[in-house]
Amino acid sequence: MLTLTALAELVWVLRSVYGIGRREIAAAIRALMQREGVKCARWTIEEGLEAMEAGADFADGVIAYDGAWQGGEEFVSFDRRAVVAMQQRGHVARLL
Repeated sequence: MLTLTALAELVWVLRSVYGIGRREIAAAIRALMQREGVKCARWTIEEGLEAMEAGADFADGVIAYDGAWQGGEEFVSFDRRAVVAMQQRGHVARLL
């Protein structure tokens, strides 16, 4: 089972510690999700990856998608890049 928390930590370590690019990380996670027997929240993870590729953090994409799925009407963040990326992806987003 690939949990969202574990993937968020993996993405952070790969970017921050190892300096791996967003596209390479997204490709690796997508390949991992395709492995036989892997269970995960595929739609949520894909939204996180697409947000990351658009310039936001993986976790921001997951939060925006999950919040909208649960009925949230607005993504709110202290991160200007995340807000812009979410707005570009069609989310109502506001900078605090």
